[in-house]
Amino acid sequence: MKEIDVAVVKEKVKELFTEAAYVIGNDVYSALLESKKTEKSPVGQSVLDQLIKNYDIAKEERMAVCQDTGYAVVFLEVGQEVMFKGGDINEAVNQGVREAYEEGYLRKSVVKEPIFDRKNTGDNTPAIIYYNIVPGDKLDIKVTAKGFGSENMSAIKMLVPADGLQGVKNFIIETVKKAGPNPCPPIIVGVGVGGTMEKAAMMSKQALLRDVGVHNEDPNYAQLEKDLLSEINKLGIGPAGIGGNTTALAVNVNYHPTHIAGLPVAVNICCHAARHGHAVL
Repeated sequence: MKEIDVAVVKEKVKELFTEAAYVIGNDVYSALLESKKTEKSPVGQSVLDQLIKNYDIAKEERMAVCQDTGYAVVFLEVGQEVMFKGGDINEAVNQGVREAYEEGYLRKSVVKEPIFDRKNTGDNTPAIIYYNIVPGDKLDIKVTAKGFGSENMSAIKMLVPADGLQGVKNFIIETVKKAGPNPCPPIIVGVGVGGTMEKAAMMSKQALLRDVGVHNEDPNYAQLEKDLLSEINKLGIGPAGIGGNTTALAVNVNYHPTHIAGLPVAVNICCHAARHGHAVL
């Protein structure tokens, strides 16, 4: 049995969210640089230049890469031989988020109640926390700060098996088309296929944590990702939605077994500020 002090988890969560807010991942940064080489629109190229400059300034001056510093989402993969000590793991995670947003001067965007009051909690908590129990004695922590300009453009649809591959493609492409400039393209498109309604939605969020350029290990799904990226970039939405052939940097698809009568598909869109972090304790 491996003991992990929740204070260590708190510090790691704080570090991950702070760093993600200030420094965009190498995968996204490299993808933007590559996109400049293939973007045919002069205005689109100018937008990509501005995005890259923004990321350079944010990193150098330790400032948030975007004014929407996101909703904190945390995925904890807990080895079944891990035992937490020193307090409540949920509170430790939330304290890490709290300190990151307060000490890092990051915008607090969470409201305590969604319909009637909508009073800001003042510290960007509570975080959304997901747990998965796995063999071993490690704690795998993945975090993402999810902005809602893109989150609001996400969608889920309960297709039927008769809709098939083309139905899946049509729904994903139509979702991106309807989103247009709202999610701040170039975007990353996370897709969850199969399972149940909530499983598909969760998979679509998890798919956004995959690095740009890394494809699904299944060759059929890897090809689907490539085909979808090509079709989405033909929509002409372009950087910042003002035209061009760089509408998306990546399409990441995750899948799960499903019921014989079902074909759930969820699309979770992320803006170019795909802020995520990863650590293993």
